[in-house]
Amino acid sequence: MSSVAGKVAVVTGAGSGIGRQLALELARRGARLAVSDVDEAGLAATADRARALGAEVHRSRLDVADRAAVLAHAAAVADHFGVVHQVYNNAGVAGGGTVLDSDWEDYDRILGINLFGVLHGTKAFLPHLIASGDGHVVNVSSLNGIMAQASINAYSASKFAVRGFTEALRSEMLQAGHPVQVTVVHPGGVRTNISTAAIEHARQRGVLTPEDERRAALYDDKLLRMPPQQAARTIVAGVEAGRPRILVGNDAKVVDLLVRLLPRAYPRLAVAVQRRAQRA
Repeated sequence: MSSVAGKVAVVTGAGSGIGRQLALELARRGARLAVSDVDEAGLAATADRARALGAEVHRSRLDVADRAAVLAHAAAVADHFGVVHQVYNNAGVAGGGTVLDSDWEDYDRILGINLFGVLHGTKAFLPHLIASGDGHVVNVSSLNGIMAQASINAYSASKFAVRGFTEALRSEMLQAGHPVQVTVVHPGGVRTNISTAAIEHARQRGVLTPEDERRAALYDDKLLRMPPQQAARTIVAGVEAGRPRILVGNDAKVVDLLVRLLPRAYPRLAVAVQRRAQRA
């Protein structure tokens, strides 16, 4: 077991949802925080709440898809605290459709944030984590990094890629003997605003379809059940326990088992379940 107390922890996407609750849970456990988000108002609220819990907080507006900005952020955080122990690459967006219906902007946006945001955060902070002598990379994938689903092609692709990148990084750290643990997180249905934000983005672009709205309503009403506070507690407890893989929620655990037991059949089962939920 390794406590987060006194550690410097970096959390991206900290303006709402799991990211906010990760920051607050880390603050409760005595960590020092570097929080970032593109939503400055939400980020400010997170920072205020973390400070009220007694945490030292460094706050920055940050677009994780901007490589230069992430590199500058890492340098600023290291300069501010003098050391960095943990990075939680949590920032992400939902959206996209089928391969036939998606345009290149969908792939650029979703992969830019969900995948390259993780790559940028990992590469920018990894030298500092190694130098700390007690580092930890925590990359947030998804249930859809275990099981691919129809109609969210770009999202599934990004989350599978996060899983592969993180598992390869873990092997590299072990092979090189670096003092850095590596964890991939697969949240199931956590009640955040990620689907609502995806719908609003599609509406602003003028590409929102009735099917998009029905799918988002299905996710919000039937699948996104776990409070983000509970998800954050599960993640931080798993980090403190040194787990390389954290499944958040019973749905993630069931899907993981299903894919392992029925690798050929699960796509048909997933489509059948999705159709049944849409009719309900």
